[in-house]
Amino acid sequence: MSVNKKLRFFQSIHFKIALVFALLLLITFQIVGAVFVQQLKSDNIKAFKQRVELSTYVDNSLITSLNSSDTAAANQKIRKVLEDINNENISEIQVVDVKGTIRGDSDVNNRSLVGQKTTDAEIKQVIYNSRSFTKTTYDKRDNRRYYIAITPLLSVSGNTNTVVGAVYVKANMETVYDSINSVVVIFATASLIATAIGMALAIVISRAITRPIDEMKKQTSRIARGDYSGQVRIYGQDELGQLAQAVNNLSVKIEEAQESSEAERRRLDSVLSHMSDGVIATDRRGNITIINEMASEDLNVNPDEVIGRSILDVLDIRSQYTLREILENQDEIILDLSDAEHEQILNAYFSLIQRESGFISGLVCVLHDVTEQQKIDRERRQFVSNVSHELRTPLTSMRSYIEALNDGAWKDPEVAPQFLKVTQDETDRMIRMINDLLSLSRMDSGRLQLELELVNLNELFNYILNRFDMMLDKDNNDTRDTKTKNYTIKRDFTKRDLWVEIDTDKFIQVVDNIMNNAIKYSPDGGVITCRLLETHNHVILSITDQGLGIPKKDLNHVFDRFFRVDKARSRAQGGTGLGLAISKEVIALHHGKIWVDSIEGKGSTFYISLPYEEYEGDAWDEA
Repeated sequence: MSVNKKLRFFQSIHFKIALVFALLLLITFQIVGAVFVQQLKSDNIKAFKQRVELSTYVDNSLITSLNSSDTAAANQKIRKVLEDINNENISEIQVVDVKGTIRGDSDVNNRSLVGQKTTDAEIKQVIYNSRSFTKTTYDKRDNRRYYIAITPLLSVSGNTNTVVGAVYVKANMETVYDSINSVVVIFATASLIATAIGMALAIVISRAITRPIDEMKKQTSRIARGDYSGQVRIYGQDELGQLAQAVNNLSVKIEEAQESSEAERRRLDSVLSHMSDGVIATDRRGNITIINEMASEDLNVNPDEVIGRSILDVLDIRSQYTLREILENQDEIILDLSDAEHEQILNAYFSLIQRESGFISGLVCVLHDVTEQQKIDRERRQFVSNVSHELRTPLTSMRSYIEALNDGAWKDPEVAPQFLKVTQDETDRMIRMINDLLSLSRMDSGRLQLELELVNLNELFNYILNRFDMMLDKDNNDTRDTKTKNYTIKRDFTKRDLWVEIDTDKFIQVVDNIMNNAIKYSPDGGVITCRLLETHNHVILSITDQGLGIPKKDLNHVFDRFFRVDKARSRAQGGTGLGLAISKEVIALHHGKIWVDSIEGKGSTFYISLPYEEYEGDAWDEA
């Protein structure tokens, strides 16, 4: 909202000062008037009650009539007494004897009630208690206020007073309230006139006070816009003059502080934007005030949307921590933001923003991405565990056979060769595992150098598959091996020669690993389909078996080191669990990709994709 928006007169301080003064006058008049009117009302009502009281003569006449044994004559006399009462304020007078029978009524319309029992509980109560009763009531039928007075009629006989009846008087009080209302109107009119005159005088006086204030407002508006050039005019050396001088000094100080703050802000923005860690700053309530680009990327949030939100909600830690716990402890918090699509782990470091007085004005949170570190630590622990487990199994087996030989089994010509054969097989298995580990270590450290050469992949793939066909023919001709598995290799190659630059030995090792796995897990008599085709800029090689397949939950771990889908069967067949891991590393060194698709119970397909640039035969021939 613009601070230079023109104010209306009713919004200005001139009007407000005058209004306050007028309200003070009005409130004063109201308090004085309320006390005056209340006292006037009390006096008028008191005088009215005195006017409507029946004279002693009337009371004595009524008592005498009620004591008479001749009821008809007494009622006639009571009627005459009531007719002789000349009081314009009295609306109705009713006489009731001690038995509750109405003996007379001044209202012509109610004379039919004479001789009947009264139904007024208040009259009965007065006759019973011998005490007078008065009240003021409002009649909705004619919208008038009435004064009701019920007085017991006492007959004096010696030293005793005997109740012979009661007289009910109803008087119209509108004349009293009309008089009071007239006084109130006169007083209110005078108050309003005096208030208006006072307000006009206050407006004139307030202008002299508010003129320098208005100039200071304009100067502060210019300061808010960043214009520090103006000066406030000083009209005197009073408080307003001193305030104007302070505003002028403030303008100079703010200009200097603004320049310094702007320079610091630019430096801070530069530091935050180039930091490799995420940074979040909050106010003292934990609401975010600053968030840099790296923190936005780490938390996958929009900076504009999280400003003003609680850091507990943005970091999603409200269920584990409170803001007070973070302010008091400032412990390091590990945030696991991993989901099904990607893994992300952040370390959140908290520190307080404190003034020199110790007042905590905010909080700074530094987010450090430790996903890779956590992954490396986890893989290192898993690797050590897997290596220990894989080596312990053959070593335990060897130890058992060697102990048996040492206990005398070497003397048995039938058992000793079998034990030595098992020991040799386990030793070979450990040597293969260690060689594989050394190969992976060289790949991880970048010390493995590829011997690249341009190779016709069609011929190389055929050569590898021919070797497996020859192994199959040899096994079929060896009648002594009753465990030979029959399989068929089906080729589906593109007819076009595909020349790719690869390390032949390493590539053969990769295909051998995949083919050996396909043969191991294929059923007897199964078909292994090998395909080779090209895309726009890649060569795709695939090997499909009809084996047991890989469970969906294990597909992402097939290329992990020491991972086996069927651990017992793989170990029994001499596998180390490192073949596919080595294959993945080799293909990665060729800037290619390797992956697997599988349906459990129906088989698996391994794919190898290598970069491919079309070979220009003519240029090669000319060279």
